[in-house]
Amino acid sequence: MNTQDLLDQIAFIKEIDKVKYIQRKTKLFNSDRCENDAEHSWHLALMAIVLSGHSNEPIDILKVVKMVLIHDIVEIDAGDVFIYDTAKNHCNTDEERIAANRIFGLLPKIQAKELIAIWEEFEAGETNEAKFAKSMDRLEPLLQNTSNNGGTWKEFGVNYDKVYEKKSVIKEGSKSIWNYAEGLIKESVEKGILKK
Repeated sequence: MNTQDLLDQIAFIKEIDKVKYIQRKTKLFNSDRCENDAEHSWHLALMAIVLSGHSNEPIDILKVVKMVLIHDIVEIDAGDVFIYDTAKNHCNTDEERIAANRIFGLLPKIQAKELIAIWEEFEAGETNEAKFAKSMDRLEPLLQNTSNNGGTWKEFGVNYDKVYEKKSVIKEGSKSIWNYAEGLIKESVEKGILKK
């Protein structure tokens, strides 16, 4: 590593501070304050470490942690698209790919290439690590909404079918966590905080 590499890395570090300003629709547990992308990513990283023993398959936990820490950095440019948005597809990969190339491209070439590859692996969702990382990404807002009396489900009129469809991705990473999550979804219907 040389001086230019250090300057490029510092430029990247300064740029990603913007993640702290990107507001998500979901709110903190038992709160009316929206979570930001940095808080979300940090929470997923700790969840992945704590829950890694529930993965369906053996995983490289460091790679999972990298995935969840960087997966939303592209939203600095592309913005956060609500998973239940009906006007815009949540998988806005073209915008996100341009953002990934620009933001990770601030880093020295080898690091840029590594982080872009990890981001792409997460997006594809095919490896054991990506499946587990995505299960964390879907679990956290479920826990938030159940703690907030329906949260964004109530606020945006999201029904059981939509929630079940989006959350069922959890089982690809962890069947045991999916069993727990599925129970929470059913319980939410019974409590009247999620409409069938």
